Amino acid sequence: MTIKPEQLRFCESHEWAGVQGELATVGISAFAVAELTDLVFMAMPKVGQKVAAGEEFGEVESVKAVSPMYSPVSGEVVEVNDALANHLETLNTDPYDAGWIMKVKMSDPSELDRLLSWDAYQKQCGQN
Repeated sequence: MTIKPEQLRFCESHEWAGVQGELATVGISAFAVAELTDLVFMAMPKVGQKVAAGEEFGEVESVKAVSPMYSPVSGEVVEVNDALANHLETLNTDPYDAGWIMKVKMSDPSELDRLLSWDAYQKQCGQN
């Protein structure tokens, strides 16, 4: 499945969610990756971990800063992209498809309504 950013919902803190049924695939935006520059480490969530919308689930570290990552939705982590931790460059080349971080079985899909559309996110980032 190829994910297009226009199909995603975004947090103001630069995480995205792509939804298929009750599963939300979560990652961080290309804008965030570009702002962080050289990524050196990512603390990944664990399968079975409970996450809550707006709460920290991990962090990404660059040569410039350590940034927390916040979950766009609440639920249980059912899959983690383990390969990403050792290949952070994937976030530079394909942040919306191969660069996904976790898949969450959502407990409250209505939380998606609070997230930004692609156009609104672009405006927030000064891209439009």
